[in-house]
Amino acid sequence: MANEIGKGLKELEDEMQNPDFWNDKERAREVLREIGALKEKEKAKHKYDKGDAVLTIFAGAGGNDAEDWARILFEMYSKLAEKKGWERKILHEHRASESGGYKNITFELKGKGVYGALKNESGVHRLVRISPFSSKKLRHTSFAMVEVIPLFVESKEINIPEKDLKIEFSKSGGPGGQNVNKRETAVRIVHLPTDIAVHVDSERSQQQNKERAMELLKAKLYRRNLEIQREKEEAMRVSKTTEAEWGRQIRSYVFHPYKMVKDHRTGVETSDVESVLDGELDEFIEAERGM
Repeated sequence: MANEIGKGLKELEDEMQNPDFWNDKERAREVLREIGALKEKEKAKHKYDKGDAVLTIFAGAGGNDAEDWARILFEMYSKLAEKKGWERKILHEHRASESGGYKNITFELKGKGVYGALKNESGVHRLVRISPFSSKKLRHTSFAMVEVIPLFVESKEINIPEKDLKIEFSKSGGPGGQNVNKRETAVRIVHLPTDIAVHVDSERSQQQNKERAMELLKAKLYRRNLEIQREKEEAMRVSKTTEAEWGRQIRSYVFHPYKMVKDHRTGVETSDVESVLDGELDEFIEAERGM
């Protein structure tokens, strides 16, 4: 994490200021190596911060409420993008017929520093409210997972052998599941070793969708590698199972029995839930940047 790298660098650089530092040449060489390694890690963590991002929101446990919650989160980030002057484009959406929400939706946000601002939004977002789908007006807890990846990752960062890919083509679906064209332009690519899948149907041709899908897959694998490295550094059990991902709750949004949005990593909280869902996320984003 950024704070840990910064702390480690400061300790090593402080050690270099000791008048006797160069007396122990072996230790001096070790410190210089450690400083170099930490600076490389710091550079890698922030490499794509100035660029664009792709967000995917997955409805989790909670049925209609979870699908509706995915829709609310999509609208929250859309409103944030509008306030920031970022450009938004939907790459793929899987609408839920009953709730009117989303089972999942993938969209790109283009603008200055989008990935740096939103990369720490990745994780599970929890909603507690009186369910609009409950005739008995019962309180319901829903979950949705947000994934944020850079829009573009340099080819040299990720090398994917052709044998590791499963590529499928289908017709691009419009509202209500209607096929908006007769040719199979939609592309789904699965990375077999990790079972990571991407689906793109926003472009006009199969080749364009395939190129975009490959870009997204590389970015997902890049993000996955960063997560594995982070977990190793924190001496955590490295696990990329669905259960592990869904266990990583980062923020709660509570409408009942009280109103509160709280980030479980930074401790930042507010009672103005409506403003947060209207895209007012700056306080949370700034606190997350220091993580």
